[in-house]
Amino acid sequence: MDELDQKILMALAADSSTSVSRLSRRFKVARSTVQARLERMETNGTIAGYTIKLGDVALARRIRATVLLQVEPRSSAGIVSKLKALPEVEMVATSTGRIDLIAQVACDSTEELDQTLEQITAITGVQDIESLLHLSVKFDRSI
Repeated sequence: MDELDQKILMALAADSSTSVSRLSRRFKVARSTVQARLERMETNGTIAGYTIKLGDVALARRIRATVLLQVEPRSSAGIVSKLKALPEVEMVATSTGRIDLIAQVACDSTEELDQTLEQITAITGVQDIESLLHLSVKFDRSI
């Protein structure tokens, strides 16, 4: 991946609806060059898809939390499978240290968050959880 690829990715991360024509004008390259770069990055898996990023108004309606999970040894795969079935769980990552899994949760109300945390706690193999509510987002560089 060279500098042009990185510029294209960052531009699309900021606004995934940016057209190939606009990208080519912005980076002063031929439209066919941008199109070929995008096709290559899609084929090799660098770009997995195009999506929207919710704005502050939509996000303000959601209650977000990070959930730290301690799990029994060798039970992570089954727990991840059950977490994936919960629509409120947006992301799960493995971790090092005393925490085994980190889950990102988004709910419409505190009641829904409470129910979701109860569902997570009830999963076989989950030993302990700790939830951290997100109060405000100061910046977000996620792609």
